[in-house]
Amino acid sequence: MTVGSQVKQTLAGLKGVRATLKICAAQSEEEDSKTVFTDATGITESVSKDLEERVKVLEFQEPQYKGH
Repeated sequence: MTVGSQVKQTLAGLKGVRATLKICAAQSEEEDSKTVFTDATGITESVSKDLEERVKVLEFQEPQYKGH
């Protein structure tokens, strides 16, 4: 497995985690829990954006990673 595919796989997993956190925040009845889930969603969003930028750099530097 190439570095590019590992980063993309990690990004896909992180997006899944973010979606789950959003669902948990929406379904949570306790305000403290809702806040924790919402904060975690924001953190995963930030990390996702960083990884997306890293994918762009990898694809630019190593065109063979593009589209895989």
